[in-house]
Amino acid sequence: MTSWDYDVIIIGGGPAGLTAGIYTGRARLKALLVEKLIHGGQMMTTDLVENYPGFPEGISGPELSDRMRRQAERFGLEIITGEVQEIRPGDPVHTVVLADRELTAPALIIATGASYKHLGVPGEAELVGRGVSFCATCDGALYRDQEIALVGGGDTALTETLFLSRFARKIHLIHRRDQFRGAKYLQEQVLALDKVQVHWDSVVEAFEGQDALEAVRLKNVKTGQVTRLPVSGCFVAIGITPNTAFLKDLLPMDEWGFLFTDADMATTIPGIFAAGDVRSKNLWQIATAVGDGAIAAHAVENYLNRLRKE
Repeated sequence: MTSWDYDVIIIGGGPAGLTAGIYTGRARLKALLVEKLIHGGQMMTTDLVENYPGFPEGISGPELSDRMRRQAERFGLEIITGEVQEIRPGDPVHTVVLADRELTAPALIIATGASYKHLGVPGEAELVGRGVSFCATCDGALYRDQEIALVGGGDTALTETLFLSRFARKIHLIHRRDQFRGAKYLQEQVLALDKVQVHWDSVVEAFEGQDALEAVRLKNVKTGQVTRLPVSGCFVAIGITPNTAFLKDLLPMDEWGFLFTDADMATTIPGIFAAGDVRSKNLWQIATAVGDGAIAAHAVENYLNRLRKE
């Protein structure tokens, strides 16, 4: 009989990967989670998570991440730090290639998540979680009755502007072009809001503030005029990029690089599953990632049971 190192290898330690670790551990599978940096994924950059069920007062992203990790380890999940460079599919054993070793398992769960696209301007990295945010659904309620800004002009930016309008006193919508790229019906709704001021042909040159965001420095790309916009929060909504480069077109992806799966989180290669923000879907949230991770783990258990009977 073919042997392998683990029953399942989970790639990525965000909420999807950690949840998969909890469920595979409860199923008494020999499971390994490989995380590139630190467990938690984007949760680690979220100061306060207010929309995850069970925490009516909210919970910090790092604390929620730590609780998930400890719960997964309690059920026997092994966690190591390493960057997966390649997956070599097999029948039925797949090989996960790290810089210093190769590991084998008949089942893999890809939970590498996605990264928010950053502007790459001064002050951005320093003020993430302290006024600069990439998720209106996560952090919007923190800015009730405040004056804030949002950068972007596509569907996501317009949708998040509408969402933020429930909380903010005023929203400065910053777009580098002279017209939005988002759907017309979204444009109409946004432009109809009195509390939204659009700054056309403008880009963010810098975020200003010491311990928290104090202002955004704007530049008009046509006139060159630079202005300082005092705000307490700024949401960057210019898209997300899935962390799938290491797959090297191994699996079918949509036009943005997100992985296609079926309802059981299965990809087109038997034994390889995907969960969380790395998937092509409609909503990228901690809650949906947790659901994906649970489904993927259950599907892995069923897959291994079938494999053992063959």
